Amino acid sequence: MGAKILLNKKILFICLKTFNYEKEINEKLISLGASVDYFDERPSNSTIAKSIIRVKKSLYKKKIHTYYLHILNKIKHNKYDFFFLIKGEVMPFFFLEELKKLSPKCEFIYYTWDSFENNLNAISILPFFDKKMSFDNKDAFKYGMEFRPLFFIDKYRELSKSNSANFKYDLLLIGTAHSDRYRIGKIITKWCNEYNFKIFTYYYMQSKIVYFMKLLFQKSFKSYNYSKLNFKSLSTKQIISFYKKSKIIIDINHPNQRGLTMRTFETLGAGKKLITTNRQIKEYSFYNDQNIFILDRENILISSDFLKSPFKKIDDDLVFEMSISGWIKSIFIKNKANYWIN
Repeated sequence: MGAKILLNKKILFICLKTFNYEKEINEKLISLGASVDYFDERPSNSTIAKSIIRVKKSLYKKKIHTYYLHILNKIKHNKYDFFFLIKGEVMPFFFLEELKKLSPKCEFIYYTWDSFENNLNAISILPFFDKKMSFDNKDAFKYGMEFRPLFFIDKYRELSKSNSANFKYDLLLIGTAHSDRYRIGKIITKWCNEYNFKIFTYYYMQSKIVYFMKLLFQKSFKSYNYSKLNFKSLSTKQIISFYKKSKIIIDINHPNQRGLTMRTFETLGAGKKLITTNRQIKEYSFYNDQNIFILDRENILISSDFLKSPFKKIDDDLVFEMSISGWIKSIFIKNKANYWIN
């Protein structure tokens, strides 16, 4: 980005721990000159705590209150230029009110990488924020927010410089086990076996407890083969290693999610072709049918011609906007409101 755009700015950053993306954002903010105080949004990331928060948050209210009192006590002598919150799943009103008193000149910035259908608490706290952004263009329009898609971290861009024609896998599917992801992946795997394409799949499940709970309450999980599940998440380094060995990345988004996934931007940033079930991608300015194949999740048909054709280089300015640096510039400096959707 050139000069350190956040030089000497003090930022309070609160975000759920999410596959280490919070660490990547924190490190990038610091590299751009900011001084950052980071806190996890949840008091605990245990499986039980996450389940209670999602199903009946009121049972965890006292612990949330105590946790945010603790944060206030730690930061009470600090004056911030920015308060940056991502998602807002459990963020309590009283904390926002007290923070306004502690840092009256602080700009409150909100960003969400989840749909509001899955996060009602966020809707209730939106009035506290000076700048509000969503990765979902429909939610952004509905709630009077700015639209800003997700990003890829720098490590994925480095892959684009070392892409080789000799790949171990034609297709790669890595992701958390949810909804119909396994069903679709199984059909794709069968197709690959029939047409002599190599595929690697990795279905992550948070814990065995979560699996058996989902098996009880979610019909789609009855199709999952337990032996195909992995209860240990891959590190960024491991994922990048698989990307390096693969020609095309598969992204099966949750049926209720309209916004484009992080996987979308990581794939394109790495100079890889993408197969995705998210039809919304056709509306985006970077859509190109040579790089992106839209898969009908109800009628799984893949084009072997798409698998064989090369990746078409994306304009450098657009790649920057898709990067974490471009994302942070949009969040803290200026967002290109109409940049993304045709």
